[in-house]
Amino acid sequence: MKRKHASLLGNVLMGLGLVVMVVGIGYSILNQLPQINLPQYFEHGALLSIFVGAILWLAGARVGGRERVTDRYWWVRHYDKRCRRNPRHG
Repeated sequence: MKRKHASLLGNVLMGLGLVVMVVGIGYSILNQLPQINLPQYFEHGALLSIFVGAILWLAGARVGGRERVTDRYWWVRHYDKRCRRNPRHG
């Protein structure tokens, strides 16, 4: 698969995972309100959808090439003395 197609597929999977998680969280919250009267047997499906959304998100990050979590810790890399390459800034 070409890099452009892999990036596009990764973005789609990450977006789909985000939507599934948000819908699952929303339904779980709305299910707690007695005024709305939603069916109780969908409650487990809503909780499961949060985890399915997270799996889709992680799969999309893996396919799209964004699986490097350590690059996200900008603060640690720049301000933690143990992670600095230049010893003069300590």
